[in-house]
This record gives sequence, structure tokens and C-alpha cells, in this order.
Amino acid sequence: MASNTPPFAPYPQGRPRRLRRDSFTRNLVRENALSAHDLIYPVFVLEGSQRREAITSMPGVERLSLDLLLPVAEECVKLGIPVMALFPVIDASLKTFDGREAFNPDGLVPRVVSALKKRFPDLGVMTDVALDPFTTHGQDGLPDDHGYILNDETIEVLVKQALCQADAGVDIVAPSDMMDGRIGAIRAALEANKHIHTRIMAYSAKYASAFYGPFREAVGSSGNLGKADKKVYQMDPGNTDEALREVALDIAEGADMVMVKPGMPYLDVVRRVKDEFKVPTFAYQVSGEYAMLKAAALNGWLDHDAVMMESLLAFKRAGADGVLTYFALDAARKLQQAR
Repeated sequence: MASNTPPFAPYPQGRPRRLRRDSFTRNLVRENALSAHDLIYPVFVLEGSQRREAITSMPGVERLSLDLLLPVAEECVKLGIPVMALFPVIDASLKTFDGREAFNPDGLVPRVVSALKKRFPDLGVMTDVALDPFTTHGQDGLPDDHGYILNDETIEVLVKQALCQADAGVDIVAPSDMMDGRIGAIRAALEANKHIHTRIMAYSAKYASAFYGPFREAVGSSGNLGKADKKVYQMDPGNTDEALREVALDIAEGADMVMVKPGMPYLDVVRRVKDEFKVPTFAYQVSGEYAMLKAAALNGWLDHDAVMMESLLAFKRAGADGVLTYFALDAARKLQQAR
């Protein structure tokens, strides 16, 4: 016969506030914590030297040339941020319909990867595998005559792009394109070319979200994309079961880590993925999320540091092993001060 006895002592024998009385007790029983090792810092890199361009929709974030990016990488190392994620800003003259600059071995991304690994061998470097920064149409893949994004033809280019990045010495390739089967194809190509240590962080559950706007401005793809969208390959925001299928496929095809994007509006997906698969799971606190918090803080409506740290802790609580965030430097500095 089932017992009606509650599992916890009732009031007054049970007083949950006892464990909130002082800071040492709160620290002792805290279930989730954030550290600098949980952070991946996305950066925007462009050609040239001594070039610094502010991104108006992302206060505090800049496009930087390699020489100005190196001190940022050095600070990541000093703060204990383990990985920097590169996103290129390509000159319009190099953009083509087929995005062939994506696999140019002398292109911006391979050169930046090589320079970073030579200077900071212990800093992890991650690169995006997708065509949108390199195409005249701003799509992540190759369109047919009617504008529909071709799957298998796109994968052929993505494999070349991933191999180009691996040849340059990148630690993690991160396919963000959402083509079916691209993880398996990239993994097979990496193995065949002796890149057995190159990790794959798959953007497995990447949604067709309205929160990407500032990022597209940052990499210069928004103007090329125009009024088009990416709904024929990125996921419908109404679906979560589909996310589990996508993650399962990517793991089976050889992904080492999986990602949910965007982050905070999809914490339920992060939790479902972690509970279901128990693999390294990451979330991307995307540009729109960053812009909202920054704008509110700049207007004095929210406490900047408090909401920054609370939002990042929320990812950990939801099950994320790490977070890609434009707050990485600020958060790591805050964590260092708290030691």
C-alpha cells in the first residue's frame, strides 16, 4: 500500500531556508556552477592589419584583423577560456555563387588558424563549416535554379572546407549548415586524410530563428540574403522531437559534441538532448540574445553583470557542458575577480 508520507520533512521540522541562510551554506549546496572552462568565445576576423570595426547591433563586439585578434587570444589563455571560435568577414570581391573561397588553403580562415595555433598552441581553435560568409546569396548551401538549397551538392563543398581547415591545424570543426548527412561525410574525409584527432562539434539542433540578425550583420551575409530565409534546412522552432532525431543522426555519423542553437529560448531542447544522449552538449548564446541583454543594460533597465552571469548559469542548469557566448571575456574576468 502506497504511503501518504511526504518525502521531505514538513514545516517546521523542514525549513528549506536553513540552506540559504549564509553564503558558505549556499556555496556548499549549490547544484550547478559556472567556470571559465565552460566558455567558448566567438570572434569575427577580417583581412588586413590594424583594422577594428564596431558591430552596431552588438555593443562591445568588433570585427578584428589578425594582428588585433592575437592579444584577444592571449587574454583568453590568461583567463582560462579554452576555445576561440572563428567567424570570417570576407571581402565582397571574394564571394561567389558557389562559395569556393571557403576551401581556399590561402584564405583568411586557414591563415588565422595557423597563426593562432603557432602562437597559442594550448588555445583551442574552432571553425565554422558553412558557406554563408562566402556566397553572394548568403545561404549556407548551394541553391538550384529555383533557390532551393541542394543537399548533396552542398556537402561536397563542405567536406572540402572542413579538410582545408583541418589541414591548417584547427582543433574543432563545427558544421552549422544543417545539411542531411554532412557529419558522416566530413568524418569519413577527416579519417581518410589522417585527421583522426580533429573534433567535430555539430550544430545538430539549429533552428530557423529570428535571433540571428546581428550575427548576419557582423559577417556581412544579411544584405546578400535579403528577404530570403533558411527554413528549408534549419529547424522549425515549434519542434523538439525532431531535435532528438537530428542529434541521434549526428552522433551516429561521428560527431564528438553536439550543439543547440539558439540558446536561452531553447533551454528545454538542451535539457532533452542531455537527458536523452548524455554526450557533450553545448548551447550558443546567439547574437540576438546578447544584443537584448546589452541593450537593456545600457538603458539601465537591467544589471549587466548580474543578468550576464545568471543567463550563463541557466545554460549549465539546463544541462549544457559549455556555452558559446560573446560575454565570454567579461564573464571570465568576473569569475576571476570572485576567486
